[in-house]
Amino acid sequence: MMRQQLKFGLMAGVIAMASSQVQAKQTFCVFDLVGTAGDVYALMKDYALAAKGWGADVQLKAYTDERVAAEDFKAGKCDGAAISGMRGRQFNSFTGSIDAIGALPDLKLAVNVMQLLAKPQLAADMVSGPYEVAGVIPVGAAYLFVNDRNLNTIAKAAGKKVAVLDYDKAQAKMVQQIGAQPVSSDVTNFGGKFNNGQVDIIGAPIVAYKPMELYKGLGTKGAIVRFPLLQVTGNVIIRKDKFPAGYGQKSREWIAGQLPRAFGMLGKMEKEVPAKYWMDIPANDKIGYVKLMRESRIALTKEGIYNKKMMSFLKRARCQAEPSSFECALKDE
Repeated sequence: MMRQQLKFGLMAGVIAMASSQVQAKQTFCVFDLVGTAGDVYALMKDYALAAKGWGADVQLKAYTDERVAAEDFKAGKCDGAAISGMRGRQFNSFTGSIDAIGALPDLKLAVNVMQLLAKPQLAADMVSGPYEVAGVIPVGAAYLFVNDRNLNTIAKAAGKKVAVLDYDKAQAKMVQQIGAQPVSSDVTNFGGKFNNGQVDIIGAPIVAYKPMELYKGLGTKGAIVRFPLLQVTGNVIIRKDKFPAGYGQKSREWIAGQLPRAFGMLGKMEKEVPAKYWMDIPANDKIGYVKLMRESRIALTKEGIYNKKMMSFLKRARCQAEPSSFECALKDE
């Protein structure tokens, strides 16, 4: 009788544990510049619905301040986070280095790389300590926004004030390298600094153009330089032990399936920017900029800011897309 009671007691305990696991909710800190009305939050609502099929009950919490979202995630107030790749670098340097300066020259190649990252063969690289990258999404190319279209060469940028994100050391180093003055900023205020004339230049993806009202900073003399500096990414990151086994891989595969949708949305946004704001740089100058960005990328990798394995991975992707590039014969990246 005693043994039977013990047996039933153990079974009840197992059932209770299983029930609590099913019922457990996972909170996601979601950074979106415009909160619950934004495109990122809309995508994450679809994500939360899909996550039910992977055994999770995802609850979304919107943040308009990315720093706070990342700090709450780090402090364990959220089980998952949707933040930028640059901010996510502290949780995984491999995926956090996709945004490296000049590493991905166009959005199409960036999307191809992100789809490769969802392959099971790269699952181990998605895990770093207690954290797992459960998906990478494109946010679009970062372009230079200048308040004077005469700033059309690197030489003319010398002495000018450039907003740099305070948590990304790579940006400040690059700005100093060209003789400009870095002005420490964050995602919530760099657009305002440009609009009110505190800085002359910012780097931003087109998704920031409307919500940050960057046309105010462009005014009648400014321009957007049509030369991608880097591809901005978004990361979905989870605390691995808070989710069912295999969740991360299912999440990555689902997000990879959404990339064509994101690609189309970003292309549409670029076309909606008035043509008068775009400025092309001379073709002869482009190779010099590519070499400058490459030298900076190599230096920053040696300093440990960028992940060496990711830099090698991205170089292979670039050379498969453009085998005739000068860098393909070089062995220093």
